[in-house]
Amino acid sequence: MVISSTVPRLVIAAPSSGSGKTTVATGLMAAFAERGLAVSPHKTGPDYIDPGYHALATGRPGRNLDAFMCGPELVAPLFAHGAAGCDLAVVEGVMGLYDGAAGRGELASTAQVAKLLRAPVVLVVDASSQSRSVAALAHGFASFDPQVRLGGVILNKVGSDRHEAMLREALEEAGMPVLGVLRRAPQVATPSRHLGLVPVAERRADALAAVATLADQVRTGCDLDALLALARSAPALTCEAWSPEAALAAGLAGGGAPGTASGAASPGSVKGRGGGPLIAVAGGPAFTFSYAEHAELLSAAGAEVVTFDPLNDEALPPGTAGLVIGGGFPEVYAPELSANEPLRAAVAAFAAVGGPVAAECAGLLYLARSLDGKPMCGVLDADARMSERLTLGYREAVAVSDSPLAAAGTRLRGHEFHRTVVEPGAGAAPAWGFTHPERRVEGFVQGNVHASYLHTHWAAQPSVASRFAAAAADFAAGTAAAAAARP
Repeated sequence: MVISSTVPRLVIAAPSSGSGKTTVATGLMAAFAERGLAVSPHKTGPDYIDPGYHALATGRPGRNLDAFMCGPELVAPLFAHGAAGCDLAVVEGVMGLYDGAAGRGELASTAQVAKLLRAPVVLVVDASSQSRSVAALAHGFASFDPQVRLGGVILNKVGSDRHEAMLREALEEAGMPVLGVLRRAPQVATPSRHLGLVPVAERRADALAAVATLADQVRTGCDLDALLALARSAPALTCEAWSPEAALAAGLAGGGAPGTASGAASPGSVKGRGGGPLIAVAGGPAFTFSYAEHAELLSAAGAEVVTFDPLNDEALPPGTAGLVIGGGFPEVYAPELSANEPLRAAVAAFAAVGGPVAAECAGLLYLARSLDGKPMCGVLDADARMSERLTLGYREAVAVSDSPLAAAGTRLRGHEFHRTVVEPGAGAAPAWGFTHPERRVEGFVQGNVHASYLHTHWAAQPSVASRFAAAAADFAAGTAAAAAARP
């Protein structure tokens, strides 16, 4: 059913990375939540880490809006799904306002997402090394694409009262509203390392304090009433809100994305919630990367989803019939993961008897024979190590081998983001063949194991979830039958 979403909304953008988008967006989310508003947090692009801070600020799952991986047509429906029933939605942009997928024009840019959401944009400007030039910058960003509505600016790293006065005067001449001024201040304690901010799960108490400080800075320096009024000026967004049940049904009816995997289970072929296969999802500090829609799709496909922590749990959850090991930072925790020998043995045993396993990036490293010389699960005949080279970018891929995730020939889009190397980079049966921007095979399909560096968003290909849930259901049924046959 097509509905009209009237959730007030803002997109927080910047001229470039490092301008203060995350500071402002997270601070705004927390400050408005403190006012008693139900705030829906969103992040443009594939980033996993910022949504963790957004979730702390709002008490709601941080959700990604990625026009490359999910397609522009899903941006508004996914937004409406996440923001349903909220008083306000805040969308943090990615890179510079008009930066998107390399060589693809506006695709996956913050500007494109703002247009798809019909949302006003607030530009966060690092004003530390400019005065009157800020007006030319704001004018250029406002006029570059007339379909992008730039509603005002928030000035970051302002040095003094005199500096602020010069900036305000210049922007007033340009007719650009100033919605906030943040002074130069000691950096809030949000430490970074090789792939960006340290995830919330690794420093929850400190992260809570950092979010509170950001809220205080934004509350003090920004005109929250004016920002809320701007958000409420967004016109109605007419679309059908995404739902995991409808997405699965559409895929089974042939309405899914081109290349949808064949052989996916229908919802009726998998037991309902509470009686379906148990799928264990790795979590804890070492495995923090996941999209909320993945668990929602698995649940809609009939599975019971349970989280476990490979750093601390010495066994898989009882009755595990499927195992999902997503992204994160196992390289940071290699000694601790290696020391948990009982769980490593349990994972290896589960894979050896045909249990379906889906591993992305960090999960690939965990399934390898070793990581930086430390023994891992040994499911794959490969070794992993840290590298100086950052591998980063969107990928177009086709499944090379049949697996619990996809039938050979299934096409989808994904994202790579790592500073590690796995040798060899592909098994005898590779997981994916990349078709753009480079051609190569990558990953491993071994028995019922699918392991790859590629991060994917299952909302774009719901058959991935239904196929994996069906594989888990088949494994659970086979295990039960074998148990019943034993004397």
